[in-house]
Amino acid sequence: MPLSEFLITWPQAFVLSALLLGLIVGSFLNVLVWRLPKMLEREWQSQARDVLGLPAQPPGPTYNLMLPASQCPHCAHRIRARENIPLLSYALLRGRCSRCAAPISKRYPLTELACGLLSAFIAWHFGYGWPAAMALLLTWGLLAMSLIDADHQLLPDVLVLPLLWLGLIVNSFAVFVPLDDALWGAVAGYLALWSVFWVFKLLTGKDGIGQGDFKLLALLGAWGGWQILPLTVLLSSLVGAVSGLILLRLQDAKTSTPIPFGPYLAIAGWIALLWGGQITDFYWQFVGFK
Repeated sequence: MPLSEFLITWPQAFVLSALLLGLIVGSFLNVLVWRLPKMLEREWQSQARDVLGLPAQPPGPTYNLMLPASQCPHCAHRIRARENIPLLSYALLRGRCSRCAAPISKRYPLTELACGLLSAFIAWHFGYGWPAAMALLLTWGLLAMSLIDADHQLLPDVLVLPLLWLGLIVNSFAVFVPLDDALWGAVAGYLALWSVFWVFKLLTGKDGIGQGDFKLLALLGAWGGWQILPLTVLLSSLVGAVSGLILLRLQDAKTSTPIPFGPYLAIAGWIALLWGGQITDFYWQFVGFK
């Protein structure tokens, strides 16, 4: 029996496969989230030196997503393959480095677990086929961008723009929505937050929204069409406002403290892509319009 036929016949096998793949991808996302901002910072510093006419810095050791090998940040112990098995290695090591016994951040296994569970859910929701495969790529990308934005208040173009174009390409085959809806979803998504940005800036003289958020909402529109944008903005604004107030109270911060909006947009857009129609229909039924 061909593998594709087996996965169609036994959807549980497809869900399990997606779970295992998601755990592996989650391990890679830990590396991506940690290293990509540092790589971009080095690139920006090099570009700034060129613009200012400063001499280039001597080249340092290779630093990318592959090199150098992962190591303990406390003792520089090189992480061996058997110490890098998603979830299992963390459990066997009891959350500590095998050499210096320094604690390993719980974020690493939590990212792997989240990626695995989200991947399994996508497989269950869509079943075997192209929609599931494309939704997995989107889910992994949104997870990575959310974590980077939470850490650095940065939505890297190197992640956002390829996914935006991929959404348009995917929907040129009407995988999620017709291409016209995807195209205008990207346009409307960008212009919606761009307009809010400039209105706020003209009124206050301050930047209220990061420009990466424009592109992220355009990305979500390219995948789910213009129809998901109102729900995405509404959900992200509500959750962001409540979460922001809670964080400000817990951290005793000022209301001027910047809070990354990207994770809320990503979560809301992901929900709207999967259940936007059902949520909207339920709302109209609830208010008595249907």
